[in-house]
Amino acid sequence: MSNGADSTPTTPKATHEANPFEKLANPRRVRAHKRSATGFIPEGPKKLSEIFPGDAKAWKSAIAKNAESLKTDVDSINAQIVHHVETTLARAAFNVDEMAMYQAAALSVRDRLIHNWDVTQTFHTQARTKRVYYFSLEYLLGRGYDNALLNLGVRQPYNEGLKGLGFNMEDVIDVERDMGLGNGGLGRLAACYLDSTSTLDIPCWGYTLRYSQGIFKQIIDSSGNQVEVPDPWLENQNPWEIPRLDNAVEIKFHGEATPGEGGKGPGTWTGGLDVLAVPYDIPVPGYKTQTTNNIRAWSARGKVSFDLAKFNAGDYDAAVREAEEAETITRVLYPNENFDKGKALRLKQQYFWVAASLHDICRRFRKLRVPWSEFPDYNAIQLNDTHPTLAIPELMRILVDEEGQPWDEAWEIVRRTFSYTNHTVLSEALEKWSVPLVEWLLPRHLQIIYEINLDMLKDVEKKWPNDRARLARMSLIEEGYPKMVRMANLAVVGSHRVNGVAALHSHLVQQDLFPDFVEYLGRDHFGNVTNGVTARRWLLQCNPSLAKLITDTLGSDEWVVNLDKLEGLTKYAKDKAFQKKWAACKQANRERLCDYIEATLGLTVNRHALIDVQVKRIHEYKRQFMNILGVIFRYLQLKKMSPADRKRLVPRLSVFAGKAAPGYYIAKLIIRLCNAVSKTINADKDIRESLSVAFLPDYSVSLAEIIIPASDISEHISTAGTEASGTSNMKFALNGGLLLGTLDGANIEIAEAVGDENVFFFGHVTPDVPKLRRAHHFGEVQYPAELLEVVDAIRSGMFGEAGVFEPLLGTLFEGKDHYLVSDDFLSYLQAQKMVDEAYVDQPSWVEKTINSTARMGRFASDRAVLQYAEEIWNIEPIKIPQDA
Repeated sequence: MSNGADSTPTTPKATHEANPFEKLANPRRVRAHKRSATGFIPEGPKKLSEIFPGDAKAWKSAIAKNAESLKTDVDSINAQIVHHVETTLARAAFNVDEMAMYQAAALSVRDRLIHNWDVTQTFHTQARTKRVYYFSLEYLLGRGYDNALLNLGVRQPYNEGLKGLGFNMEDVIDVERDMGLGNGGLGRLAACYLDSTSTLDIPCWGYTLRYSQGIFKQIIDSSGNQVEVPDPWLENQNPWEIPRLDNAVEIKFHGEATPGEGGKGPGTWTGGLDVLAVPYDIPVPGYKTQTTNNIRAWSARGKVSFDLAKFNAGDYDAAVREAEEAETITRVLYPNENFDKGKALRLKQQYFWVAASLHDICRRFRKLRVPWSEFPDYNAIQLNDTHPTLAIPELMRILVDEEGQPWDEAWEIVRRTFSYTNHTVLSEALEKWSVPLVEWLLPRHLQIIYEINLDMLKDVEKKWPNDRARLARMSLIEEGYPKMVRMANLAVVGSHRVNGVAALHSHLVQQDLFPDFVEYLGRDHFGNVTNGVTARRWLLQCNPSLAKLITDTLGSDEWVVNLDKLEGLTKYAKDKAFQKKWAACKQANRERLCDYIEATLGLTVNRHALIDVQVKRIHEYKRQFMNILGVIFRYLQLKKMSPADRKRLVPRLSVFAGKAAPGYYIAKLIIRLCNAVSKTINADKDIRESLSVAFLPDYSVSLAEIIIPASDISEHISTAGTEASGTSNMKFALNGGLLLGTLDGANIEIAEAVGDENVFFFGHVTPDVPKLRRAHHFGEVQYPAELLEVVDAIRSGMFGEAGVFEPLLGTLFEGKDHYLVSDDFLSYLQAQKMVDEAYVDQPSWVEKTINSTARMGRFASDRAVLQYAEEIWNIEPIKIPQDA
């Protein structure tokens, strides 16, 4: 029996050699098995001929013919599309619009994905391989059609096929709405990582929730306010998901719980409310590989969908009330937590998701018929932030209460299974749930958390006797009224590895967030995996003209799966002919963005202006506020200039996009100010050739694919020490957009890679922040005249009703300027001046952008996933044979 990650498996040699699947495995994978028991086990799988119902030959013949039908010539593709038009959609040829063509074409692509998905999952199941399970509350997948075509290598024949059927590929792509399963960088990172696991042939499943209304669709009203309306991403058929209605799982809430003997024996949890979790699978294809991994999204349904007795009694609302309350769990991502019901719903979402997912994983594991002590040898679960932390007590409940495992052995299994990625150093962003709420919703889990806490605190007390302050800091329960469960502390002690997502961030995680746990668990318990992005989505797909230029120049498209190959572009950085081609790609992307701005906002903008972009979630620490204050300062200076002087200044188009959380009042005021400034500046005929401003509503992956390739400068200007990493900074730099930012997050590592001469840094550094905040607290700050000039302009009513923005301006003064906008403002203006000066020398500027792209190899999600696989998950790639 295997007891640990380094244990030697007890597989009898003869049985192991007899395993008919061993010869199909990657030889490196077999060596990993000999080290850590993560691979094959004594029983071995059945032969394929034994698992078919009926005649195996008939099954194999039918499967082969189905695979044969998925040919990639244009005629075969058109036949597949028309088949779905006529049968799946039940339409005649004369009744096909662009939406219908998208659905039919996407379904034909899905047929290919499902075929590869079946092969992948069958092979992994039969080989009994270890799988990674990536728990992320969001997956910002974007559109699926174009990405699937590129990864499957069939974009060209589909393009020709659609032309033959009378449709344009770009028009068909544009009717697809982004999948509403995510919001920001956390979800996009998860999507990049799933793409990389498939491309790298690493067995992986993602788990999340299926939000029927997304997060929200952002609309900007006539006053410039953000208005939230439901996201209609499921309004039309979603061709990328496969409902698994027969695999629904019952999830329990509330009820009564009794702990086991001594607190550690099997406990009971009875009564309460049961809700059904219905899975929907989304295949995730790898690039030029048969491996197709999976995201399973759970949808909530009532156990009783309709109470006929209540309906017949005339109580129509009560007849569907239970179903509606259940479905509320998966209606919206991040429900508003400004009231108690919102908090309860958020916690209910998190448990519903992890409980259903663990049920699925354990069901799969039970089929192996091996001891539970080997669970970590087959399953690695990555917690993407603290949202899935309830999985730790839930797995303990399953092991102790349902499977009868001794407490200490169950805890060892749990800690070897989980690893935790921290995404923030903001203490206010670390999740905490009130003890009364947890007890009301999950009574058995609170008992388990208390027992875990008691064991840990006893151990801490032995190492540091009488250190009450340390015990208070480390406790999973924060004292106060009410008491709170600290989810980050639970994630740290319940995992075998904790990582940050950039070098600076990982240092701050150890130094500022969890220094006591570093002493307690050891420095090896903590590490760093700098984030990465996939070049398939963020260069090949979103910037096809530049991708083609790179491939033609390097003589190969190997860079798509080995981003280090971009380094070969550096020798062309000074080549005038190559610079001209590079600049032409940028101008084409600039034109595309300007077309979008004009079509969406009705603005006429200077198509040769420097495009300055800040697109991300709206938050005070990301300092969009400082950006728009800088825009106002530029406007005020332009107004003072003569027309001749204005023409000598580099024209600027400032682009903003991003959503604010529905309950985040100050963030919403930032959006309103951006729109108010845009309205004033764009209406000023004397200025708009020199400066224009656009706030693009409803930011999404598909919108980012238009904005990112067009940018000249991207702003990543968070207060030093507040941004964990960022990934949009990587996407912009990969597409030749130069970075303007603070020494924060991954900005530092990007500058190390591309060269300081190709980055515009400004602002105070992380060690300065505490003393600057103290100075504000004690009123020892003198605000710069340039900032006060801008504040006076806002208060004068230049940008609409002045009083509206007073709470936002108050964050600088009454709010003690927590994010240090005033302290960095002059430095920020100086950095913008440096950008203007550098942009005038266009050959030098283009050289900078080429070198930026060429040196971004280390920021590939493929690199990050391989690091996770080697250092944390203990898993290696498994290439699926072509004849599998």
